[in-house]
Amino acid sequence: MTKTLFNDFDKVSAKEWKQKIQFDLKGADYNEALIYKSYEGIDVKPFYNEEDITTDHRNVNHPSSWKNSQQINVEDAVSGNNAALTAIKKGAETIYFTITTDKIDPAILLSGISPDIIVFIETLFLSKDYIGNLNSCALKLDFSIHLLIDIIGNLATTGNWHKSLKDDHTKLENIISENSNLKISITADLSILQNSGATMVQQLAYGLAHINEYLNYFENRKDTSFTKTPVIFKVAVGGNYFFEIAKLRALRILWNSLSEEYNMLKKCYIFAHPSHRNKTILDYNVNMLRTTTECMSAILGGANIIHNLRYDDIYNLENDFGTRIAINQLLILKNESYFDIVNNPSSGSYYIESLTNQLADKSLSLFKNIEESGGYLQQLKAGTIQKKIKESADKEQELFDKEEIILTGANTYKNPEEVIPPLQKALFKEKNVRKTLINPIISRRLCEKIEKNII
Repeated sequence: MTKTLFNDFDKVSAKEWKQKIQFDLKGADYNEALIYKSYEGIDVKPFYNEEDITTDHRNVNHPSSWKNSQQINVEDAVSGNNAALTAIKKGAETIYFTITTDKIDPAILLSGISPDIIVFIETLFLSKDYIGNLNSCALKLDFSIHLLIDIIGNLATTGNWHKSLKDDHTKLENIISENSNLKISITADLSILQNSGATMVQQLAYGLAHINEYLNYFENRKDTSFTKTPVIFKVAVGGNYFFEIAKLRALRILWNSLSEEYNMLKKCYIFAHPSHRNKTILDYNVNMLRTTTECMSAILGGANIIHNLRYDDIYNLENDFGTRIAINQLLILKNESYFDIVNNPSSGSYYIESLTNQLADKSLSLFKNIEESGGYLQQLKAGTIQKKIKESADKEQELFDKEEIILTGANTYKNPEEVIPPLQKALFKEKNVRKTLINPIISRRLCEKIEKNII
């Protein structure tokens, strides 16, 4: 066997590297000059080696490939169907319908879509009758329909249950047991956490506590069928490239640990999409670059399904150009950049492995604290989750305002001749005064203050 080049060099320890760096700094403080204090409370070092890898997670299930998806908000069955057929022609491998009303006819919505296309459906309402219709439609059309239901996510974002805690959980249990033609998943939506300004540690810990509420409920009902129900995490990916890769990898590690406690399927599915939090109408074409790197983080982090965000999504209604660009970004990453060739490409990177382990450890510690304090629902009811997220969001906003977090074209390198595009959507959320059980978790973009001063 040919002797490798590396056999000619002595192994260098982390201590020796640090001594050499300190010598080259010529008196400057190593920690002050080269250690980066991250927003997540993790110190980022100038170098990493095998000594930084304390835990081997190669047994964690990492997908060997990913599929691109087109997310479609359905307010009318015919237009929703047309949008799906168009997306498939343009290269979408899966379709993700978000159905807004029970007036949508599923037969019309799915008309003409090949059974080879995987269809995911999420309803913004909870109706046994409607899901029963979906079940019949799946049988008739021989369709593989994956149903996503997240009643706790609805509580977190709206402040109310669909009807009540007891009624919602009972309906969820009946829906899972009575609709065998649908592939129903236990779902936790982490995207609202990222979009509201939660740290990655909070996103992971709250997401795990969120899914644990479902597992506790089914276990207490003595229903063992739930152990075979797949779990889906919906995740928004931000602009901190390597940290976001590590976030998704840490999520699988955390689920791997939790699933053992309930004898659940160890494999979970991650639906990822770019975040809204760092998107802006200022120099808005830069949003294309942001969504591209965020999709790259999702791929390298191990997402199963990725649907892209249109670069003009925050201010423009759905349009052919924005949708085509969004799909093509994913197609370029898969077919031209070969992001679908290597299995688990970030495995073995000392830096990413270290970030992954630290995020997992910090999140697990916070998760345990939540459970000891009564669980996710209890802390939502008490307002603790909302308060902690607001504190994190305010801190991030302060860093953005000081230009320590940079959005090119927005808070730095501004275009003095900026032309604001026509706004087809309400750019800022209007206050909707209504009675709620809890304070909902509210998403906010970093650029809103600057945009309000310009518009």
